[in-house]
Amino acid sequence: MINTTNNEEAHDMKRELKLLDATMLVAGSMIGSGIFIVSSDIARHVGSAGWLIAVWLLAGVITVIAALTYGELSGMFPKAGGQYVYLREAYNKLVAFLYGWSLFMVIQAGTIAAVGVAFAKFAAYLYEPLGDGNVLWDFGIFRLNAAQLVAIGTIIFLTWLNTRGVKNGKIIQTVFTLVKILSLGGLIVAGLFGAFNTAVWDANWAAPWETIRWDAVGGHAVSVSGAAVFAGIVSAMVGSLFASDAWNNVTFIAGEIRNPKRNIGLSLFLGTLIVTVIYVLTNLMYLATLRLPEIAFAPADRVAVAAAQAIFGSVGTMVIAVMIMVATFGCNNGLILAGARVYYTMAQDGLFFKKAGVLNRFEVPGWGLWAQCVWTSVLCLTGRYGDLLNYVIFVVLIFYSLTIIGVFILRRKHPDMPRPYRAFGYPVLPAFYVAAALTICIGLLIYQPTFTWPGLIIVLLGIPVYYLWNKKTPATQ
Repeated sequence: MINTTNNEEAHDMKRELKLLDATMLVAGSMIGSGIFIVSSDIARHVGSAGWLIAVWLLAGVITVIAALTYGELSGMFPKAGGQYVYLREAYNKLVAFLYGWSLFMVIQAGTIAAVGVAFAKFAAYLYEPLGDGNVLWDFGIFRLNAAQLVAIGTIIFLTWLNTRGVKNGKIIQTVFTLVKILSLGGLIVAGLFGAFNTAVWDANWAAPWETIRWDAVGGHAVSVSGAAVFAGIVSAMVGSLFASDAWNNVTFIAGEIRNPKRNIGLSLFLGTLIVTVIYVLTNLMYLATLRLPEIAFAPADRVAVAAAQAIFGSVGTMVIAVMIMVATFGCNNGLILAGARVYYTMAQDGLFFKKAGVLNRFEVPGWGLWAQCVWTSVLCLTGRYGDLLNYVIFVVLIFYSLTIIGVFILRRKHPDMPRPYRAFGYPVLPAFYVAAALTICIGLLIYQPTFTWPGLIIVLLGIPVYYLWNKKTPATQ
């Protein structure tokens, strides 16, 4: 039987978001600081131009496939909470809670913290005292730097703005996303046409499918084959998937989107496609302006800074700093806006603090927004958000796979339920996504165990919490 806990909640929220707004939320939540940085790590793992582009293409293809599949679920359950609701309906409340628990503890909060600190670090290019090198207090085991305070300040401001109504968050999201798409487009055009270096391009593509791995210490290229090739590709995928993540956030705010049965699925497709094209073109721009060793060993992995310096000269650093500040500010607005809607739905199921399930006078879940803000600020102060994000990429892929498998389950459980949109390419493309995601997960278990087992532990810690919460609220069972 379909859970009807939230059937009426959509009537309490304002449906302020149109298709453009929803699409900008998808694209804006995806484009943070990753595209400006992670290509260095990918290049070190795969070692050649062809494989660099292939890794970004693969991440983009499986992301678009997942988005197309989620379109069916969004049409069936156009409610606040999105992926949490899909897991609850396909499986049970425990599986859904474990997702919500992971989202609150690590996935959403950790991402917001990391993106906030990235904003501060690049703001330091414009005003150095804002950087993490400016330690304000040193208490031995705990050091507070300026970047952490700047990050927390932006998070508090965006949280406050979003507590004043979804319209405020919508305007910020749409404007900032359009600006960063146009800015990236300008950088791509400048690199591929204005500063195209034929010698660099030809050198990078001389052996496009050579399987090598760059020695991170000496900077030497080491030829690899067999299992080492698979290990390199899997390890490289961590960066491209992180940079392509958060596309599902639009499903969290389904209760505030106009005509959600149509617009959520369409915005998922358009947003992920736009970002995939931008990411691939950006990496082609890197290959047109920098030699592979320069990409692999860009200072502090800031490959976009190195490319901008090759394009614009000495002002390139400032150009990228401003672009990343725009990108991260808009990205965090989308993440902050969307996350609280999941906690709102969890609270209505009796699986989160009761106050998180109440709308404020602006008809948004204000208490949940502030709870998210407090925990995110704590993660900013610990400085361990980067480790947490590394731990959960494995977990994120597992939950995406479970959700897509849920499409198969729901077609059996509820074959007659209205489906305004059916998953494109079903069952082949959804099955391909699950197979690809689980293959990457298996590879991570084997080759990156320090990033996988801790993530599983974080999820499993949610099991006793779930039963304790259900024990406190037996009426919701």
